[in-house]
Amino acid sequence: MEINGKVLQILPLATGTGKNGEWRKQEFILETPGQYPKKVCITLWGDRIDESNLQEGEEVKAMIDVESREYNGRWYTDVKAWKVEKGSSVQEDNASFIDAPAHEEDDLPF
Repeated sequence: MEINGKVLQILPLATGTGKNGEWRKQEFILETPGQYPKKVCITLWGDRIDESNLQEGEEVKAMIDVESREYNGRWYTDVKAWKVEKGSSVQEDNASFIDAPAHEEDDLPF
């Protein structure tokens, strides 16, 4: 899946040690474009943190996986980015995303 938006906030880096050794996790808040913007907390793991080099305020496209898991009768959902792109192509994608609902409204029968 893909999600476009503006990086609103970069949360503190989390680190630890597990059975497979050291791990690093970076979460960031992405706000989607449109009339009703949504905020999504997305997680980057390991080397992808350095590869993405995110900055607050920049427009990005994140390729994500969404997964839920059960723990003690409760369900938790993770949104993990496996690739983050920056640049002019992201802005072009956002423009077409914003224009799409306007064209759909014109086709409504009522």
